[in-house]
Amino acid sequence: MKKILLWFRRDLRLTDNPALYSARQEQIIPIYIHAPDEDTPWQPGAASRWWLHHSLTSLSEQLKQAGSRLIIRQGPTLQVLEQLIQETGADAVYCNRLYEPTTIRRDTMIKQTLSKSGIEYQSFAGSLLYEPWSVQSKSATPYKVFTPFWNTCMKRGLPTDIHPGVRKLPAVAKQLKSVGMGDLGLLPTIDWDQAFYQYWQPGENYAQQQLRMFIKDQLVDYATGRDYPAKATTSRLSPHLHFGEISPRQIVYAIEHAKQSHNSANYNKQADGFLRELVWREFTHHILYHFPQTLKQPLNTRFEKFPWTTRNSKLLTAWQQGRTGFPIIDAGMRELWATGSMHNRVRMIVGSMLTKNMNYHWLSGAKWFWDTLVDADLAQNTFNWQWIAGCGADAAPYFRIFNPVTQSEKFDTNGEYIRRWVPELAQIPGKLIHSPWTMSLAQQQQANCLIGKDYPLPVVDLKTSREDALLRYRKTDRTS
Repeated sequence: MKKILLWFRRDLRLTDNPALYSARQEQIIPIYIHAPDEDTPWQPGAASRWWLHHSLTSLSEQLKQAGSRLIIRQGPTLQVLEQLIQETGADAVYCNRLYEPTTIRRDTMIKQTLSKSGIEYQSFAGSLLYEPWSVQSKSATPYKVFTPFWNTCMKRGLPTDIHPGVRKLPAVAKQLKSVGMGDLGLLPTIDWDQAFYQYWQPGENYAQQQLRMFIKDQLVDYATGRDYPAKATTSRLSPHLHFGEISPRQIVYAIEHAKQSHNSANYNKQADGFLRELVWREFTHHILYHFPQTLKQPLNTRFEKFPWTTRNSKLLTAWQQGRTGFPIIDAGMRELWATGSMHNRVRMIVGSMLTKNMNYHWLSGAKWFWDTLVDADLAQNTFNWQWIAGCGADAAPYFRIFNPVTQSEKFDTNGEYIRRWVPELAQIPGKLIHSPWTMSLAQQQQANCLIGKDYPLPVVDLKTSREDALLRYRKTDRTS
């Protein structure tokens, strides 16, 4: 019987875990190695660290129930692995693959080093439906446009085969030491995360529960309702997916089963709309794998010398704090700070405001989201920010500049979302809530909200900033 170090990373689950399932007949020692500096400059942000703490706590409890325990160590990964091999006499290291550029380089080095020492190193596909190198165009090149990528995936069929859960594991020697969860320093030192507990429950069991609730209550209206931030129609599965508390194959399996049960054309349409978003996630990982330079540089090389602003930090601060004077923008940014998440439609609106109206480099937004999102995923964060800035793969055209007022009027018509997150505007009636600066003084007094005092005036002029953005983008287009 082999003795295997089962190296957990972003696969914090016991069901449909290929590495765990492949090692199930052997002597398994579950380990987690905390080495955030190896992800520099994209070490996990504060919100992600909060989630990781609770997700690891949940996994640790599951392993205890299965008769095992999680060994947690800190330090350079290779050094820790070699130390654990020496302490345990392990013959092999099993893990599920990750696909970020720095992680690939590190894992390749670890595999080569361990193999030279006679230690078996096996990695498995556990976090994506398709590995990035397995989906190519007819010319054997990576896709840069989503629709043909989607069509190719549909022709192949979304995989639904999943590995059974492993519920009984051998005990781990008592003398093998583990650091405490608190020693990792993942939780914040100030109480900015208190609202997180109202919105999220990390862990595999809760991921499964969330999936069941979504299929039961929200999926039937997903494709038509997902653009409305006041509606509870999104899946809320993204952080569970990022940390591997649930696999994309498990989700596809459950969705396809639900489609068969309902046998309804409308239900299938709604469900396929969600599956399309799941494949969009695949596409972002596909792009980052094939174009790792996009972590710093635009995929569209025309934008390498684009004149992003380097001035006016007050604008960036106003955007971060939800004090721009545009209610839908401020609602989104405050939702982000309070909950570690933001509705997808609103993410596009705030992204457009920052990169186009305010002319900030897309990395300014990517870095803020990276620190504040519980579902911060390097591939998706990078891809989506370049998409909205117009400089990435399958990007939004440069002339697509989201007007926060018309977007708000269309997708939050009654102002429910705005009133929830910008309470100083709660008493503003009707359509005025979308553009409160247009109120008369009497209307402001009646609504108990003086614009410029209780709520800020707009930090940019929409018409002028749009014209300036279009001019910059057109110049870039002409000089390409």
